[in-house]
Amino acid sequence: MTIKSVKRFFLGLNVAVVLLLLILLGSNSYFLVQEQEQAVVITLGNASIVSTPGIHFRIPFVQRVVPVSMAVKGLNIGYVDDDTSVYSESMMITSDYNFVNVDFFLEYKVSNPERYLFASNDPEGIFRNMALSYIRDTIGLHGVDEVITTGKNEIQAEIREKLTTRLEEEDIGLQLINITIQDSEPPTAIVKDAFKNVETAKQGKETRINEARKYESEQLPAARAQVDATLKEAETHREVRVNEAKAQVSVFNAMYEEYAKNPLMTRRRMFYEAMEDVLPGLKVIIDSGTGSTSKILPLEPFMD
Repeated sequence: MTIKSVKRFFLGLNVAVVLLLLILLGSNSYFLVQEQEQAVVITLGNASIVSTPGIHFRIPFVQRVVPVSMAVKGLNIGYVDDDTSVYSESMMITSDYNFVNVDFFLEYKVSNPERYLFASNDPEGIFRNMALSYIRDTIGLHGVDEVITTGKNEIQAEIREKLTTRLEEEDIGLQLINITIQDSEPPTAIVKDAFKNVETAKQGKETRINEARKYESEQLPAARAQVDATLKEAETHREVRVNEAKAQVSVFNAMYEEYAKNPLMTRRRMFYEAMEDVLPGLKVIIDSGTGSTSKILPLEPFMD
């Protein structure tokens, strides 16, 4: 091998190395951000967030890019995806010391990619533990009847508020979207049947209440009509009595006016009129004065 051929070999090798370096630099000088995704660019220990989808450039071997999905994710508590119960999570105790199986489904997403990557080693694990803690705490504040039947919405709202506040305090880069009670039931068949009976009784109660309201809606108009008729009759009676009283007052005022003109004559006339009414039915008893009645003389012959 001649010196000239050796030089050509090393020259070709250098060109190949340069081309390889250029290819490596080119392939590492850009990155792609997908929809519902953000990227955290780490430059010598300093992090920045790229949130715009598309192609972005970076400094090869100096900047490191970590993509983070911003899509909504789901978390099962109390069961796995094939609906198999996880009793260590689902079995809980209520405020009235009853056991109940409750399954929850949580929806969450990354709110801050930088905090999600660097604030903790396992943000999903922390989120799961906090959720399970607040779920057990809230279930323990409610009776078994509320957990299984009437109080689900209230329980969900309480857990959502507590967990949202705690996530904001811990700032691990996750945000709670929604929490739903998937299923809640007593742990045994006997208790389950008892709760079914309770639910049936509640439905019967609602039926009776609806029937009573229907009867009320049917009877109330008739009762109101009866009340209106009674009030009108009473009003008519009142007007008659008031008019009669006014007429009597008018007669009395007229008599008083006549009396004021000639009191003596009016008194005599009133006395005679009174005697005309009294004397026809009067009987006179004559007493001898010794305490025994001696004779009774009817007044009628005398009046005749």
